[in-house]
Amino acid sequence: MSDVFSRFAPFIQDYIYRCKWEELREIQVLAAKAIFDTDENLLLSSGTASGKTEAAFLPVLTQLWENPSASVGVLYLSPLKALINDQFERLEELLEEAAIPVTKWHGDASAAAKKRVMKRPQGVIQTTPESLESMLMHNSSGAYRLFSDLRFIIIDEMHCFMDNDRGLQLLCLLERLARLIGYHPRRIGLSATLGDCTSAVQWLNTDSGRDCIVPKCHEKGRSLRLSVRFFPIKEKIPNSDSKVLLQNYYDYLFESTWNKRCILFSNSKGEVEENIAHLRRIAAERRLPDNYLVHHANISPALREFTEQKMKSSEQPVCTGATVTLELGIDLGKLERIVQTGCPLTVSGLVQRLGRTGRRGGVAEMRFAFRWDMSLPPQEFYKEINWDFVMCIAMILLYTRERWIEPMYLPKLPYSLLYHQTMSWLSSQGSVKPQELARYILTLGVFKHVSKDDYLKLLRHMLENGQIERGEDGGLLVGEKGEAAVNNYEFLAVFSVPSEFSVRCNAEEIGTVQTPFPEKAQFALAGQAWEVTELDLKERRIFVKHIPGISANMWQDTGNEYVHTKVMKKLHEVLCSDEEYAFLDDSAKKRLNQIRTACRNAAMANADISDSENRLAGGSIAFSGGRALKITPTLYAVFPFLGTRACAALMYELRRRGFGANVWLHRYIPVCIEVKTDRSLEELESALAEIKRDGADKYSFNIPDNCEISGKYNDYIPRELLKKQYVEDYLDAADMKENL
Repeated sequence: MSDVFSRFAPFIQDYIYRCKWEELREIQVLAAKAIFDTDENLLLSSGTASGKTEAAFLPVLTQLWENPSASVGVLYLSPLKALINDQFERLEELLEEAAIPVTKWHGDASAAAKKRVMKRPQGVIQTTPESLESMLMHNSSGAYRLFSDLRFIIIDEMHCFMDNDRGLQLLCLLERLARLIGYHPRRIGLSATLGDCTSAVQWLNTDSGRDCIVPKCHEKGRSLRLSVRFFPIKEKIPNSDSKVLLQNYYDYLFESTWNKRCILFSNSKGEVEENIAHLRRIAAERRLPDNYLVHHANISPALREFTEQKMKSSEQPVCTGATVTLELGIDLGKLERIVQTGCPLTVSGLVQRLGRTGRRGGVAEMRFAFRWDMSLPPQEFYKEINWDFVMCIAMILLYTRERWIEPMYLPKLPYSLLYHQTMSWLSSQGSVKPQELARYILTLGVFKHVSKDDYLKLLRHMLENGQIERGEDGGLLVGEKGEAAVNNYEFLAVFSVPSEFSVRCNAEEIGTVQTPFPEKAQFALAGQAWEVTELDLKERRIFVKHIPGISANMWQDTGNEYVHTKVMKKLHEVLCSDEEYAFLDDSAKKRLNQIRTACRNAAMANADISDSENRLAGGSIAFSGGRALKITPTLYAVFPFLGTRACAALMYELRRRGFGANVWLHRYIPVCIEVKTDRSLEELESALAEIKRDGADKYSFNIPDNCEISGKYNDYIPRELLKKQYVEDYLDAADMKENL
C-alpha cells in the first residue's frame, strides 16, 4: 500500500487519512498501478461497495492534479441522473481542497454551473449518453472546447450499457468525440456484475485503439443469508379463507421489512405500488409509524431524491419499494436486508440487488417471496407451474455455487441506432455528400457488420419518406419530416419513452402515469391512493387529491428479458433433482416437490417404461430436455430447456419442417414449444433428433413480416432490414444445436 499511497496527490492522501482508511484495497492498488504505469484502458469488475469508484478516481485525479489539462480532463458517464448526483457529492468532498471543479451536466443540473464550465473548461464533467449526444449534435464547437484535452473517460455501471442500443449509442458518441478532438482518451469501465469479462473488454475497447487491463483481485468471500418462501393463495375464491391466505403473504412482507433499513424489490411498478400500499395499511392497523417509501421511474425527481436522501441520512429504519432504479450503485448507507417479490429478471440483477446489503464485511441477506394462485381452473400441466419460482432457485444455485453471471450479448445489426446516428450527425453537419456520410457512419465500430448495400437501402428509404433530402450540391441533409424528429428533445434518447401525463397535487408533482384518468377516477402512485379532480388533456396534466385506503392498480408492466441457456439448463437440473435446498422454507420445498411430481408424472405418461436412460435414481422418469410430450391428440409440448434466442431458432426450424410450432412463455421464460400437428410423436421426435444432429440454417427460416424487433426508430427502417436484424440478433441456431 505504501508505494501506491505515496504516489497519490497530497489532497488525496489527506482524504484517506480523514476517512480513517487502515489500508488500500487490492483493487485500488492494482488500478492505481495500471493507471500510473501504463497507457491502456482499464476494466474494474468487483462486487458492490468494493471501492471501484475510488480505485478509478484516486489515481486519475492525481494525474490531473500533477499535469492539469487545458480542458475538462475527466468525462464520467452514468446510466442514471441519480447516480451522477450521488457521485457528485462524493467527488465534491474529495476535491474541495484541490481546486479541481466537478460539474453535473444533465437535464436537471444547474444551468449556471454549465455556463461556468463552458467559459472555463476544466476538472470533471458527469453526464449521461443523452446529454453527450446533445452536445455533439447541437454544439460541436462547444464540445471541442470542453474536451479538447480530455484525458480519461470513466463509464460507471458499464453492464447497464453493454447489451442494448443505449450502450451502442454511447460507443458511437465516444468515437465521434475522439474524431472531433483528434485522439482517443483512455477508458475506464466499472461494474459489479460481470461474469466472463471477454465481451466487456471487447465492448470497452471498441474503436479506442488500446488494449485493456483487467486486474485479477482475490476477493474475500461474503457471508450470505438467503431464504425463499412460497405462499399459496386462492384469488378466484372470494371467501374468508382466501383473504387469510393473501393476508399471510403481506404479513410476511411486513415482518421482513418492519423496523429494518431495507429495500423491497419488485419487477414491476405495479407490484411496487401494491406492496407498499398494503404495508402502509398494516402499519396503520397496528398503529405503527409509516416508514415506507416508493422509488421507480414514474415517481417525480423531487420525490425520488427525497427518498434517496432519507435512506442515506435517516437514523430510523426505513423501507423503500423499488424497481431497477435502486439496483445500481447509489450509496444508500448500510442496508440490513433486501426483500424480493418474485424472481429477479437475470442473475446479474439478483447479484446487483444482493450487493446492496452486507457491505463492509456484514452478512448479505436477501429474502424472496412468491405467491401463486392455486384456484386457477385445470389446464395443461406446464401452465399450472410458476416457472419464475423454479428459475429463482436455479439463479441462486448458479451464483452461490458457480459464481456465474450472464455474459453480455453484443448486437450486430442495430439498424434503429444506425438511423439515429445518421440523423444526429447530419443535423450537426448540414449537407454531407453520400460517400462522406457512409464513410463516417459505417466506420463507427458498432456498425462494422452493416454492409454498404444495406446502408444504401436505408438511405433510399429515408429519402423516400422525407427523413433526409438532397441539397442543390448533391449532398444529403435532414429533410422536412426529419426535422420534426431531430428537433424533439426525446430524439436524444435511443430508448422509447411512453407518452405520459404529469400527476399533481396542488403545486407538487407526484409523478407520471400513461393513462389520462377522468375526473373521480382513483389510482395508486408513490405508495398513495389518489382521486382525480381535474384532467387537462392539452397540458397533459392530471390534478388529484389524496384519499385514504388502497386504490386499484393501473400499471401495465411486463418483464422483457432474454433468458440465457445456462439458466434454463440449471432450471432443468432443479426439476430432475431430488435435492432439498436449505434456503427454501417448508412451503417452498412443498411447492417444488409438487412441481417436480407434475413434471415426472407427465414424463411417465409419455415415456417407454423400459427406457432406462431416462430413469432417475429414485425410479421415476426424468423430465428430459429435448423430448416431446403428447398433451392432446394434436398438441405436443417440446421442452428443450434452451435460452430465448436458441428456443426461437428451434421453433422456426420446426416450422420449416412443416410443424405448427410456437414458443410458450411464462411471462418472459421460454418454457416449451407447443406443436400443433396431425403428425405422429415419432415423426416429431425424429425431426428433433435430425435437428440435433444437423443443426439449422437460420438464414433459411421463413420470418413473418410482423416479427417483433425492439427499436425506437423502426418505423423509419425498411422491413427487409428489420427481418435481417431479427435473424442475426434474435435467433441463435448455434446455441440451439449445441444445447438441444
